[in-house]
Amino acid sequence: MDQFTLEIIENTLVAIGDEMFWTLQRTAQSSLIFEVLDFAVGATDATGELIAQGNGVAGFLGTLDAAVKSVLEKHGAKGDIHPGDLFITNDPYGGGGTHLSDVSIIMPVFYDGEIVAFTVNKAHWSELGGKDPGSVSADATEVYQEGLQLPNIKLFHRGEVDDALLDLIGANCRLPRMTLGDLWAGVAAARVGERRVTELCKKYGKDTVLASMIRLLEYGEKMVKLELQKLPKGVFEAEDWVDDDGTGAGPFLVKAKITITDDEFVVDYTGSCDQVVGPINSTYTGLVSSARSVFKALTNPSIPANGGAFRALKVICPEGNIFSARRPAPVSMYFESMLFGSDLIWKALAPHVPDRLTAGHLLSVCATKVYGTHPDTGDFWMIYEPLVGGWGAGEDKDGEPGQFCVGDGETYNIPVEVTEQRYGLMVDQYALHDEDGGAGKFRGGKGVILDYRVTGEEAFVTATFNRNKIPPWGMNGGRDGSPNYVEIRRVDGSVKTYGHTPEGVRLAKGDVVRLVTATGGGSGNPRDRPREKVLDDLKNGYITSDQAMRHYGVEQSGAAE
Repeated sequence: MDQFTLEIIENTLVAIGDEMFWTLQRTAQSSLIFEVLDFAVGATDATGELIAQGNGVAGFLGTLDAAVKSVLEKHGAKGDIHPGDLFITNDPYGGGGTHLSDVSIIMPVFYDGEIVAFTVNKAHWSELGGKDPGSVSADATEVYQEGLQLPNIKLFHRGEVDDALLDLIGANCRLPRMTLGDLWAGVAAARVGERRVTELCKKYGKDTVLASMIRLLEYGEKMVKLELQKLPKGVFEAEDWVDDDGTGAGPFLVKAKITITDDEFVVDYTGSCDQVVGPINSTYTGLVSSARSVFKALTNPSIPANGGAFRALKVICPEGNIFSARRPAPVSMYFESMLFGSDLIWKALAPHVPDRLTAGHLLSVCATKVYGTHPDTGDFWMIYEPLVGGWGAGEDKDGEPGQFCVGDGETYNIPVEVTEQRYGLMVDQYALHDEDGGAGKFRGGKGVILDYRVTGEEAFVTATFNRNKIPPWGMNGGRDGSPNYVEIRRVDGSVKTYGHTPEGVRLAKGDVVRLVTATGGGSGNPRDRPREKVLDDLKNGYITSDQAMRHYGVEQSGAAE
């Protein structure tokens, strides 16, 4: 096998992930998928080792291969995997899942009667039943309240769809057309990947393609080990607090111990609190994904994401922990604890690798769900989306404003035009704010303020904003950032502020939901920030005159204290 052929096959395998990505995005029915891009796609080898993953949610870096391995464990052992089969699962505890809304569709790729690969995608379906619209419940106390569970079952049997299963899914959803549309988009993406892998085998031969897969994994492993040798060696520790669990309990202690050698990067979350009553518990699959995200940033982000690139990473967490919950713990808002799995590594290592890691960022998905009856059509509508905020400052740069948290990756907001056309909301403002926080020689990136005004007779809102009680952390003398929070501003002038809102807060016509996200932590002593930069921040509205004086000793006229 010549070097050039192998390189072509390896790059084609990576490109297959990209084609699957665009197929799913262009055919989905939910704005959370086709606008926000809350999904991930990829391919594995016949054993479930991740070969390639397209751009998408960074928080899914450990879930695609886990979903495939769950299929092999349940169906492969019985010899019950056949050409034309497609499997579907959202099992958070044993199916490579996260929460019930994240649904995986897996397809085996056969060539000459042998499984040579699997194609897989995971997407956040906006509605899958449960006690509350959107299948994400701020006050759930068990998984059975959160939606329909699909325990790694066949959607297609030898090429024939299971119509009874489709009927069951549709009957359990408030928006069946949208949900089933997202299902068929996942099927289309899996089939595109299957077709491309089959074409590769036809063109170059099965053995050559399989050899390329092995080499791609070995390449990822080798490149990461070279990067690992550049990291500081030793034991590094961090701890933090998760605000609350949605039921009013908290905060909850979380901690991590990172051990780095030339060959391994071991993260141990032992000592973090036990699983909690409310729905912020993460499962082990989600925790692995969060650790992979920061591990990739610390080594080489440009190395293709595959199983070989993560072989040096070991994740330890006792079962029953907030990061590794047991059934039937509620998990619909798992991302609000899972993100701490990333941030603890980040916090522990940022002082030692400041060229790779910044001060703390907004850390929360800032997930907001609003639903009601459309004033023009009378139809039920629901919008569910994440929100951007500030990232922390680095050792030689200001933080980035208006970015998604570490777990969201290549996601986007739903455009204002789409929001106002599809849903019973008007967007009164969407802008960077001047909240106090993140001062430093290099200041934290600014968060945003977003106002939704209700246009129908009533609507309901649920929002989960962590980093409300404990803001993003500063480093090297930089100040902590500002908190995330939500305000319900009534037409009568009353205002109530939340971190996590209760489930389904009722809104009347004209009420405003104000969403405010964090400014990232600062880096370095604020008094060392050049005066001209402070004056630029004032001119651009990033800080107020009072903040300029208190933190930087600079008056608006430009004179230093």
